[in-house]
Amino acid sequence: MPDIMRRLPTALLLGGLTLGGQATAAETLIERLETDHHTLRLERLATGLEHPWSLAFLPGGDILVSERPGRLARIDADGGITRLDGVPEVSTRGQGGLLDLALHPGFGSGEGEDDWLYFTWSQAGDGGSATTLSRGRLSEDALEEVETLFVQDRFSAPGRHYGSRLAWLPDGTLLMSIGDRGRDPSRAQDGGDHAGSVLRLTQTGGVPEDNPFVGDPAVLDELYTLGNRNPQGLTVAADGSAWSTEHGPRTGDELNRLVGGENYGWPVVSRGNDYATNEPIGRDSAPGMRDPVHVFAGRFAPSGLTEVSGDTFPAWQGQLLAGGLASERLVRLALEGDDVVEREVILEGEIGRIRDVRQGPDGALYLLEDAARGALYRLTRADE
Repeated sequence: MPDIMRRLPTALLLGGLTLGGQATAAETLIERLETDHHTLRLERLATGLEHPWSLAFLPGGDILVSERPGRLARIDADGGITRLDGVPEVSTRGQGGLLDLALHPGFGSGEGEDDWLYFTWSQAGDGGSATTLSRGRLSEDALEEVETLFVQDRFSAPGRHYGSRLAWLPDGTLLMSIGDRGRDPSRAQDGGDHAGSVLRLTQTGGVPEDNPFVGDPAVLDELYTLGNRNPQGLTVAADGSAWSTEHGPRTGDELNRLVGGENYGWPVVSRGNDYATNEPIGRDSAPGMRDPVHVFAGRFAPSGLTEVSGDTFPAWQGQLLAGGLASERLVRLALEGDDVVEREVILEGEIGRIRDVRQGPDGALYLLEDAARGALYRLTRADE
């Protein structure tokens, strides 16, 4: 369907909607956006965010947003932004900074023991920087009781390929992605190196006893998978399966189903090309290495991944939504087992580089625009 037919022109409107039970003013950018199954409304909720990277929903209705330069923003129901004190000093070289956010699964449900905000960041040190996991407690205007839980084993340059997404498994363990760090791809095949892997950690940053490589002297105990180039989308589906979207080199971006103990191939296996020569890197497949479930067309540049649940988008229930940076796309992927049986581009250029995509407690979809003056957006049903 031609792009101009999918999006009906609209003036900028102000409307009162709800976020977690609270009223909020929203600037409507597209009143009716037609997709294969649902008609959507695109709204902008907040602006002035500097390279926002991740978001999390607080029980009271506020939204936390990490900004890569090292700020943690708290956005209230009216779009007002408060930046919290207490964030560690991050390394902002290249792609580094304050990165992913994840609330403890028990946040807000009890006496406060589990009211932790987990976050990843790039920590400066001898030899460069390292992907780091910390947690802290929230007050109205600060992050307090901050403690470091995990630091990858090597500080290295250049400042890229931190990976750095977080997702909780049903058993209360935490998945954390770390990219290959962008200089020596072979690190992703080295079991003695955290780079180029997805880790599985306890809630205090330790090693679960049943991790797949525990007892293997050639592989670090924290590793859950290896052979991952730079996973920047990570989600755990309702059935407990873990999924990631991963940057290829020049094309070859992947959707992977994460299975503990598996090797995902990089750089031995790749569907992408060398940046300088545009020649293929590696093989399409290899024994003992798990193939991707899906390879995105062109230069998708994935970041942000969520599974759709609930009744807000009934035709999309159980499907994945993947955000794209360079492509500026939001792509819907319907799965049957490990096969993608339906694919649809939902957004393409309407909000720019999509850094994160999450489904909120109200069922709506929330997206972050990665820009020097980025913004927070919401997709709701326009046909209800």
